[in-house]
Amino acid sequence: MADQSLPQTRTPEKAVNDGVSETALPKEGLSRRRLLGTAGATGLVLGAAGGAVGYAARPAEATPLTSLGAEEVMFHGKHQPGILQGLQARGHLIAFDLAAGAGRKGAAALLRRWSETARRLMAGEAMASDDTDVARDAGPSSLTITFGFGHSFFARTGLEKQRPIALDPLPDFSSDRLDKARSNGDLWVQIGADDALVAFHALRAIQKDAGGAAKVRWQMNGFNRSPGATAHPMTARNLMGQIDGTRNPKPTEADFDRRIFVPSSGDPAWMANGSYAVVRRIRMLLDDWEQLTVKAQEQVIGRRKADGAPLTGGSETTPMDLEKTDAKGDLVVPLNAHARITRPDQNGGAAMLRRPWSFHDGIDTDGLPDAGLLFVCWQADPLRGFVPVQRKLDRGDALSRYIRHESSGLFAVPGGAAEGEYVGQGLLED
Repeated sequence: MADQSLPQTRTPEKAVNDGVSETALPKEGLSRRRLLGTAGATGLVLGAAGGAVGYAARPAEATPLTSLGAEEVMFHGKHQPGILQGLQARGHLIAFDLAAGAGRKGAAALLRRWSETARRLMAGEAMASDDTDVARDAGPSSLTITFGFGHSFFARTGLEKQRPIALDPLPDFSSDRLDKARSNGDLWVQIGADDALVAFHALRAIQKDAGGAAKVRWQMNGFNRSPGATAHPMTARNLMGQIDGTRNPKPTEADFDRRIFVPSSGDPAWMANGSYAVVRRIRMLLDDWEQLTVKAQEQVIGRRKADGAPLTGGSETTPMDLEKTDAKGDLVVPLNAHARITRPDQNGGAAMLRRPWSFHDGIDTDGLPDAGLLFVCWQADPLRGFVPVQRKLDRGDALSRYIRHESSGLFAVPGGAAEGEYVGQGLLED
């Protein structure tokens, strides 16, 4: 969980001071499925004692409380969706293995189907056929669907010569406790949306589209704070209660594209404008963590829990003073503090765009919460992004005793599909 800022949570277009958000109606001409919430808002009538004494539905023409359902992300573009967009409230990560005999031809047909399904659903349209109607009443809800290829994909399709060097398997780390059945895979799909039903609808569509060409290897479900849930945009918190990821690289930075995306002249050519996604299921040992005092938690992280500011003072965005000492001469930010170790300037400039999800999969057989972070980070080269930072964390991060890496994957995510094309076409039809 590197100390880099997450894409900020979006807020509705307009907010009023009494705590109820409202936005303008969706633009004219939107499809029936994109008209979120236009059936009307609801209100409570409060008595003198403060209790609810009545419930009345407002007229159908009332302004909806939010326009989140009407927000649409374009499928076609320079980069695939789901990388640069703000955090979404609900996510699904799913990996597939190609069926025996599917080969390159079967993979191409599958990516063509998947791309068309993604385009339709991201536009708020129904499936071309056999729609489950799960999301019939919703708009696009910022749905994004992203596709990637694992290391094993290339041998299964006879494309080993096209496999990027950057896709070489990640090294072993001492903190790994990896479940191979929930790691890697031939194909990887990331689904995100601001509505749980819209995300689930897309998940089912992708699974059904796979047909006999591929079978599910593993699937994980995640969530984030709902857009607009805070009074103003904020860096998200993880399940440890920490503001998670203050120093995420920003698109406005001069070297952002160089760090996050493969250049248009990159090698191999089919990865132009693409990126590499490292996916890790990180279990948080919450019972142990929550036994610590807030002060002890802050020493582990190197930042104040309340506002994410460095222990050396200031606000969340104030640069951390790594040399500052206290009255006893001890470093204010401990040498093994997570925020110190993960700083890009402490790792040769290594940077990655973090876009994770929290997860909670119930209680395990020991009565402990099976919860934590579905860590997803993006970089132009994982050997210069994720790997050096994780190696350093592996050698002495104070946070390591409170987390456990339980699954892992690395995927090559090609650039976005142009109009009339599908994702990965440059690889599969070269």
